[in-house]
Amino acid sequence: MTMTESKGELQGWGARGTSGVSFAATLQFDAVDVRLGGRVVLDRFDLTLQRGEIVCLLGESGSGKSTALRVAAGIQPVHGGSLRINNEIVSAPGLLVPPDRRGIGLMFQDFALFPHLTVLQNVLFGLRSLGRSAALPQARAALLRVGLADREADYPHMLSGGQQQRLALARSVAPRPGLLLLDEPFSSLDARLRETVRAETLAVLRETHATSLIVTHDPEEAMVLGDRVALLRKGRIAQIGTAADIYRSPVDLAAARFFSPLSEIEAVVSDGHAATPLGPVATPGFADGAAVTVAIRPAGGAEISGQGPGIAGRIVGKRDAIGVDICEVKVAGIDNPVGVRQPSNASLALGQDVFVRLNREHVLVFGRD
Repeated sequence: MTMTESKGELQGWGARGTSGVSFAATLQFDAVDVRLGGRVVLDRFDLTLQRGEIVCLLGESGSGKSTALRVAAGIQPVHGGSLRINNEIVSAPGLLVPPDRRGIGLMFQDFALFPHLTVLQNVLFGLRSLGRSAALPQARAALLRVGLADREADYPHMLSGGQQQRLALARSVAPRPGLLLLDEPFSSLDARLRETVRAETLAVLRETHATSLIVTHDPEEAMVLGDRVALLRKGRIAQIGTAADIYRSPVDLAAARFFSPLSEIEAVVSDGHAATPLGPVATPGFADGAAVTVAIRPAGGAEISGQGPGIAGRIVGKRDAIGVDICEVKVAGIDNPVGVRQPSNASLALGQDVFVRLNREHVLVFGRD
């Protein structure tokens, strides 16, 4: 992509607040079971989305998140439980209402555009029931909102990746569905574009007011997009809540690890605290003698400086990001270097002796089996 194309990608969206408004739907998974190849993929899966809510399904590969989306879309039958849209059962064992009767919009990872149709024809495809006189202005309004009004006669192969993503979004929202389903919609985009395209897509979702279910493997993306984030594990929701809730209070160590790398210290509780080489850490809820893992996030969990107070350490790794230092600090008594991310400080250098201070509000404590 040239610099001119990149600039166009970032600036070419239409005016915010101009997307058509949908009649938002409710979506309810009730103890849904799905088995594929003898393997349980969804295990009594429960999830309810309220009208206009954006929920991100987050999880590792094989956790069941894409299967849940396919169930909602009417592509994947269920072997137990039920799925309701606006309180009407649309999936159950022996029942599968087809996608075109569910009032949904779909946006897939590969965009699934029709290569033989023009940009305008791709958007019109989902508006066939309206008749051309009604469909044409609605399709053109959707293209205007995503900044493709001047490309309606082109074909998908003539668009950049970011523009294809915009076309897929326009096609999914043009019919004004009550429910939007998005499967890894930004994973194929260049990193330079992803943040802007993601922000504009979120703005469109807010404008349409459609209930939205978004599948992603990227914790940051889920936290930016979702009103709530559902962390999936082995076909069930391990934790669900706002991004702030699940980041600050992960349900277990595995959940905490999913959201960021951790520096982990094993300790035993004594007098309500875990003794660590970085100082004592309060352990509310744990009895004396309990074995715990103290987990320190690189962002906010600790801070390093050239002068005390703090615990002595040495910088053994340092990388410069934009405005951020990414450091590894060796501290006596801790097997692995402690990871620290903090605002850039030109006075800190590789090999330098420093002082480490914990920010105990951002240190997590988990029980060990």
